[in-house]
Amino acid sequence: MILTVTPNPSLDRTYEVPALDRGEVLRATAERMDPGGKGVNVSRAVAAAGHRTVAVMPLGGAPGALVAELLTGQRIEVAPVLVVGATRSNIALAEPDGTLTKINAPGPELSAAEAESLLSAVTAHSASAAWIACCGSLPRGLAPQWYAELVTRAHAAGARVALDTSGPSLLAALRSRPDVVKPNADELAQAVGRPLATLGDAVKAAEEVRGLGAGAVLASLGADGQLLVSSAGAFYGHASVTAVRSNVGAGDASLAGFLAAGGEGPKALSAAVAHGAAAVQLPGSVMPKPTDLDPSAVTVTADIPLDRALTEQGNPR
Repeated sequence: MILTVTPNPSLDRTYEVPALDRGEVLRATAERMDPGGKGVNVSRAVAAAGHRTVAVMPLGGAPGALVAELLTGQRIEVAPVLVVGATRSNIALAEPDGTLTKINAPGPELSAAEAESLLSAVTAHSASAAWIACCGSLPRGLAPQWYAELVTRAHAAGARVALDTSGPSLLAALRSRPDVVKPNADELAQAVGRPLATLGDAVKAAEEVRGLGAGAVLASLGADGQLLVSSAGAFYGHASVTAVRSNVGAGDASLAGFLAAGGEGPKALSAAVAHGAAAVQLPGSVMPKPTDLDPSAVTVTADIPLDRALTEQGNPR
């Protein structure tokens, strides 16, 4: 079982519009609602792959009830922590050329008691978890050290932790030594405080993040593939993709594939790359099923072309 933690989940509403004309009345040609949040997406990908997953998150109001209903319909076990504030609703406007304009609400402010209840819920479900994936930004009311406390408690319960966050929350949590962290290129650059122009730069930055406390670094580099840097060495994986339809949730799908394949070594990296490549070829935030994967399109090697320039160079922001 893979347990996911999403401190700031959302109800995502996507509207397809002919054009985004500012100041005009826009008439949508299609709409859809999805449960949102990085940890939620990991659970959706794990469930799509046929594995058991439990999603811990704070939920409040009618949007929170709808998030729980949608997840249950996708065979995901929901462990809600009921909070006073309503779960945020996000809006995305999709244009025919693929341009996506998003409006993300801040979400509710959690009280100290609600923050503690969320930690307690994670601890209560830790015993049966192969991995705990803690993902996304923290809502108002949770200090940057909240993830660090979660990692400490999870380790005390005997669970392994994968962390996908950024900025002060990531740096604070590294002191608690998460087993895996999963930054993208910008987040990796931000963690070391300098831009990343090549794969060699990314490998060096990942090694520095390991020096700060991470057991392993699984770095998503967009079209440039993925890196895994751990005590076993550094490995690079990439896949041929025929056409990109949407990169929404691709990194979350990669993390799900990595953890479902054991969470360590080249085999898990290969699974991560396969899941990410499949996700970008699907519409919206649809998570890949086993039939969507093409392992033959994936290459994993320890012979990393360190001088290769990154197409999407990482920049600290």
